[in-house]
Order: sequence, then structure tokens, then C-alpha cells
Amino acid sequence: MIFLRSLTFNICYLIWCAIFFTPCLILMVFPQRFMLQAGHYWALVIFWLLKVICGTTYEIRGQENIPKEGGFLLVSKHQSAWETIALMAFSDNPCFILKRELLMIPFFGWYLWKGGVVAINRKAGIKALRQMIKEAKEPLDNGRPVIIFPEGTRATPHQEPNYQTGIIALYSGLNVPVCPAAVNSGLFWGKDAFVKKPGNIVLEYLPVIPAGLNKKVFMKTMQDTIENASNRLMNEAEQKQEA
Repeated sequence: MIFLRSLTFNICYLIWCAIFFTPCLILMVFPQRFMLQAGHYWALVIFWLLKVICGTTYEIRGQENIPKEGGFLLVSKHQSAWETIALMAFSDNPCFILKRELLMIPFFGWYLWKGGVVAINRKAGIKALRQMIKEAKEPLDNGRPVIIFPEGTRATPHQEPNYQTGIIALYSGLNVPVCPAAVNSGLFWGKDAFVKKPGNIVLEYLPVIPAGLNKKVFMKTMQDTIENASNRLMNEAEQKQEA
């Protein structure tokens, strides 16, 4: 039954993307905010399909921790495509830092470009870090949250974390606060997984880490905060599954 529900969802997801992205081409000539708003509704329909077809609901916690004024880095655990969609839906005028290869995807990549992203060549080393800092400054100065997944790729639930040092360069180079975020999404929509499992996905915004901390202190604080909260959310979900 779960397989059939997942198959139905994946088919509906592809149909919805085709329906959405084709007419949205016209938004390429309009101001950026129109494309970002369209992306919000695109994501909400996906969450509705997940709920109705797969029995996968979602919950957003800790919204009081999101800075109300000024730009900031939103640094999230990454287990699934789900949080990419969620952060697009629930963030105010977001700017994602992502690998430039994503811009090559027809329609989806064009939408990302129009929405305003920082696209980096991950093979460029220190040059990519400098580019990332330079290009992230403008959206931050305009009060936009800049979103990054500090592990660089999706992790499986309870996998040993592997946080990249690029986040330290961003934090010290931009001198802005960091809002960490935790998820348990990998339990229900896993990395490269066809099957979508029923349950409640939680995205939790965590207390802000102020700007100006020592690099080592920042890295440890950020990683411990995200990992402890993500493990708590996963344990909570797993206990409900066992009950």
C-alpha cells in the first residue's frame, strides 16, 4: 500500500510540476517577488499531495526564533528534498546557496535563477568561498535570509555529521547572526527514496547564534545545536512509530 501511495504521489508531483513550471515562464519578465510568491504556492500544493496521498503531514516549530529584522544566515540540517521545498515555502524572500549544476535543470533551474540564488562551483575551492561571501552580501544587505545546508549534501537519519568549513567562512566573512534549523524529514522522505512514508515531518527553527563568535566556538555551537535538535525530533517520531 505504501508503495502504491508513493507511486501515485510521484506521478502527481511530476504532473503538478509540469502544470506549474510551464505557465510560470511568463513570470521571468516580472519582478523577482512574483516568482518567489509562485514558488510558495507550488510548495503548498506538494505538501497537500503528501498529506492526502501518503499521509505525510508537517509541523513548523520555533518560528519565534526567526529574526524579525535584517539579513541572517538560515543554516539547516539536510536529510531530504522536503526541507528545500519547506524553506522555499515558509521563508520570507529567501536566497539559497546551492551548487550551480541545479541551474542547468530546465524550468526548475530557470525558476531558481529568477528567484535569486547564490550558485557556486563546489570544485573551485577557495575561489568558490570568496564568490559565495561576495554574492551573499547583497541579499543580506536587503534583509533577505540566506539559506545554506552546511553539510553540503543530504544525510541519512542518524548518520555521522559532516559539516563543511565553508559555513565558517560565511559566518566570519559576513558578520551576521545565524538561525539554525533541525528536521526529521529523512525518516519519511529519504535521500533519493522513491517511497514516501506516513508520519509527521517537523521543521524546527532554533535559537539564534549571534554574530562575532570565535570560529571554533561558532562551529561547535552550530553543529551541536542542529544535531541535538534533529536527533530529538527523530527520536520523537520513532517513538510514535513504535507505539
